[in-house]
Amino acid sequence: MVDLLDRARSAVGERADLPGMSLLDHLQELRKRLVYSIISIAVGFFVAYGFHQRISALMIEPITKALSAHHLDTKLVYLNPVDPFNFYLKIGIFGGIILAAPFILYQVWLFIAPGLYQSERRYVVPFMAATIGLFLAGSFFGYRYVYPGALEFLIGYGAQFNPMITIGEYTELFLTVILGLGIIFELPILVFFLALFGIVNSRWLWKNIRYAILIIFIVAGIITPTPDVLTMCVFAAPMLVLYLISIGVAHLVHPEHRNKRKQEA
Repeated sequence: MVDLLDRARSAVGERADLPGMSLLDHLQELRKRLVYSIISIAVGFFVAYGFHQRISALMIEPITKALSAHHLDTKLVYLNPVDPFNFYLKIGIFGGIILAAPFILYQVWLFIAPGLYQSERRYVVPFMAATIGLFLAGSFFGYRYVYPGALEFLIGYGAQFNPMITIGEYTELFLTVILGLGIIFELPILVFFLALFGIVNSRWLWKNIRYAILIIFIVAGIITPTPDVLTMCVFAAPMLVLYLISIGVAHLVHPEHRNKRKQEA
C-alpha cells in the first residue's frame, strides 16, 4: 500500500510541469462540465420518459416470467398511490443518465485531458468505447443471466408463501443488480487510468492476484441478491476475468512498457 501511494505521488509530480490551469480555472472548467452533463441528463430524461411504458415492460419481464413459472399472480403491487408515478420517474432518470453517458464521459475526458501528455490523449476514443461497451455488457449479463436466476431461486425458495412484491422493492433490487454489474464491469477502465499514470503495473497486479480474488469474492458476496454460493460464483467469475483483462490493459498502457516498445521500434 505504501508503494502504491508513492507511485501515485510520483505520477502527480511528473505532471506538475505540464502546462496547466490555476485552481480557479479548474473550478470554472469543472462547473462548465457539470452544467453540460446536467443538461444532457435532462434531455435524456425526457427522451427516456417518452418510452417509459416500453422500458417498464422490459424491467418487469424477468419477475413476470419467474412468477408465471411458479403459477403465481404476475402483477406487482403498490402500497402508496404515488408509487407508480415514482416508478416511471425513476425510469426517466436512470434512462436519461444512460442515454447521456457518452456525452458525460466525453466531458470527463475534457476535464482530465489538460493533465495528460499529448500521446496519452489519443486514448479518448478507446476510453469512451470501452467504458460504454463494458457497462452495457455488465448490464446485459445481469439482465439476461444473473437476475432471472436469482429471481427463480428466491421465488422457488419461498414457494410455501404467497408473494406480494411491491413496485418500489422490485425496482430497488433490479437497479442494484443491473447497475451494480454494469459498474463492476468497469474495472479495466479503472486499471487503465491507474496504469496510464504509472500508479500500478501488470507485475504488481499479478503479484497481488490472491488478494484480488479474496476481495472479488467478498464484493460478490455483498452484492449477490441470494444467499447461495452458486450465484455468488456467477457474480465473481466475470470479475475474475475482468481482473485478468485488466492486467493486460496495464501492460499495454503503462509508461514503462510504452517507452520500451518505442525504443524497440
